[in-house]
Amino acid sequence: MATAFDIDVGVAGTVTGLHYQATPSRREPATVVLAHGAGGPQLSPFMTTFSSALSTRGLDAVTFNFVYMERGRRAPDPKARLENCYRAAIDATRRVVPSARARLIIGGKSMGGRIASQVVVADPSDLGVSGLVFLGYPLHPPGRPEKRRDAHLQDVGAPMLFVQGSRDTFGTETELRPVVKACQRAELHIVDGGDHSLKVRGKDAPSVDEVYASVQDAIVKWIDAL
Repeated sequence: MATAFDIDVGVAGTVTGLHYQATPSRREPATVVLAHGAGGPQLSPFMTTFSSALSTRGLDAVTFNFVYMERGRRAPDPKARLENCYRAAIDATRRVVPSARARLIIGGKSMGGRIASQVVVADPSDLGVSGLVFLGYPLHPPGRPEKRRDAHLQDVGAPMLFVQGSRDTFGTETELRPVVKACQRAELHIVDGGDHSLKVRGKDAPSVDEVYASVQDAIVKWIDAL
């Protein structure tokens, strides 16, 4: 069960945040803020599944809607507005969730994770982020490998965990490995056969629940090792 709270985004008004409280509590508390992808809101099955699962693994989890999604629009906001909304979500989370003041990890699905990384590069010292988690990093648009979105990643000083499906059309394992290697502090967790939503197809493929549980366990293990 998530608790809703308002996030003030300035002239754009407010958007909704959701706090999934950690149960059970942890010796070293931490909060993970996850932003949604371009096409699905924070209440999409992917987002609610991951947020709920992380909370049952002892992490506070927070999600939020970007302004365009909160207003029911389909086209994502311009870069500056997306980044401003993410900064506002971080500020509001630190006020609402005590563990976020102890240790804060940010990231998200696809576009949401990319915006998190851009915010960290723009404001590295002010944000005080302990790490970033990317659930399907959008290295490039499908079929457009020349339109890369990784130039800024080498400037991210915080530890990063890239969770990527090996057949992700936004960036395959082969494409992403050299990018991760060039980063300052980054690890790559591959979902063998996974697509952009980390789903695996095939007669003998593991179920979505099994794949997601494995990823969620890997995220918690990575955070514990920070």
